Amino acid sequence: MAAALESRAHIALKLADPNESPSRITMAPAAKAAMPAVVKISASKVVKAPTGFSEQQFDPFRQFFGGDDGLGGNGGPRQAPRSHREGGLGSGVVISSDGYILTNNHVVDSATDVLVTLPDRREFKAKVVGTDPKTDIAVLKIEANSLPAITVGNSAKMQIGDAVLAIGNPYGVGQTVTMGIVSATGRTGLGIEDYEDFIQTDASINPGNSGGALVNDRGELIGINTAILAPGSGGNQGIGFAVPVNLARNVMDQIVTHGEVQRAYLGVTIQEVTPAIAKAIGLNAPEGALVSDVSPNSPGQRAGLQSGDVILSVNGSSIGESNQLRMNVSMMTPGQTVHLKVFRDGQTRDITAQVGELPGKKVERASRETGAAGNQALEGVSVEDLDARTARQAGLPANTKGVVVTEVDPSSPAASAGLKEGDVIQEVNHHAVTNSDDLSSALHKSNGESLLLVNRGGNKLYLAV
Repeated sequence: MAAALESRAHIALKLADPNESPSRITMAPAAKAAMPAVVKISASKVVKAPTGFSEQQFDPFRQFFGGDDGLGGNGGPRQAPRSHREGGLGSGVVISSDGYILTNNHVVDSATDVLVTLPDRREFKAKVVGTDPKTDIAVLKIEANSLPAITVGNSAKMQIGDAVLAIGNPYGVGQTVTMGIVSATGRTGLGIEDYEDFIQTDASINPGNSGGALVNDRGELIGINTAILAPGSGGNQGIGFAVPVNLARNVMDQIVTHGEVQRAYLGVTIQEVTPAIAKAIGLNAPEGALVSDVSPNSPGQRAGLQSGDVILSVNGSSIGESNQLRMNVSMMTPGQTVHLKVFRDGQTRDITAQVGELPGKKVERASRETGAAGNQALEGVSVEDLDARTARQAGLPANTKGVVVTEVDPSSPAASAGLKEGDVIQEVNHHAVTNSDDLSSALHKSNGESLLLVNRGGNKLYLAV
C-alpha cells in the first residue's frame, strides 16, 4: 500500500507552458474592442401621486423599512406626497468620441435627469438630444472629448448563425458580456414598436441591458439591444431583440441634423398576401404587400395606386412581406422618387411615385417655439394628423376629421383633464380642427384655458384643459 501511494506521488503532470498562447475559440478580442464604449445610464423622473392615495399604496416596502406603522399623528393613514422620484437603469453605446450616445427611448422616456457612467467610472450629466418612440431609439450627448467610440458595422450583412455578443448593465450588477448567435433577422409583427425590423438573438439579455450593444465577432456594433420575450418571468429566455444599427444610425442622423425624424410615406394601407389571397388574385407566390386602401390626396393616389394592387418591389428590391415595404419607404427622404413594380389584374406594371412626409407633429415643440400661453394647455401631448388608416385604428369612420392623440405625459394638465392616448381632437374653443396646424393655431389664440371637443371611439365629449 505504501509503495502504491509513493508511486502516485511521483506521477508526472503535463503542465501548460505559461509563455505559450492557448489555442481556443474566443470572442475576447471582440469584447475588448467594444466594452470601453458601452456605458451605464441612470435615469430619474418625478412622478405625481394620485390624490387621496396613502403612501403605503405606492411604497409597498415601507412596512419593512419605515420608522412607524404608516399612521399619522392622529392615527389616520399618512397622506402621500404630491410627487415622488423614480429611477431606472439601462445601457448606452458611445457612437462618437465627442460624446454622442445611442440608447433606447424607453430608458430615458420622460426622464428629468440622465446620468451616464463610463466604464472607467467617470460620470456625466447627459442631455437628451432627441427621441424616436416609433423605433425606441434615443440620442444623448455628454460634454466630453476623446471618448472610446465603438466601430459601427453593417447590420444588413448579418446572417442567421453569426456569433454575437450582448454588452450592457443587466440588473445594475456592472458591465456584463454574454454570447450567442443571430437567431433571426427582420423580425416583425411583435407589437413592440411601430417600426420593427429586429435582429433576434439568443445571447442573454436581461433588464438593464436595454440600450446596450449587440456586436459581431469583430467588436463592431450591429444592433441596440431593446427587448426580450420572457412570458411571466421578466428574465432571459434566449429570445432577445435588437434594433439593427443601420436603422438606429438613420434615426440618429436625422435627430442630430433635423431635431426630429422625418419619415416618408405613400399613403396606402397594406396587408400580407396570404397563400389564399395569392391564389385568388392569380399571383404565383404569396409575396409583396397588398394595398387595401389608398388615402385621398396621398402620394400613392397621385401615382395611380389602387386598392387590390400588390406592390412586389421598391427601387428594384423585392418585397417579401408587407412590413418590408413600410420599413423601406419610411427610411426614404420625403420628396424622393420611388419606382414600384405592381401586380394588378394578372399583370405587372411599373409605377413611379414621389413619397411625401409622414404627417405628425408634436404640439409641445410648437409651444416652445411660439411661447404662447394658450399652447401650454397641451404641453406634454403629442398628436398626429388623422388619415383613413389612423381613423380606423381609433374605431372611427375613414372620413373623420381631426388630430389623434399619440402620447400624453401623465403629469401634464391635459392628462389631469382626462385626455387619453387615442382620443381624436376635433374642436378647440368651438373652432374646427382638421390637422395639427389648425390645432396649433387654435391653441395660440386661446387665453390660457382650452375647451376641447374629443371623439373617443365614436362618442364625443368636452374636456376643459
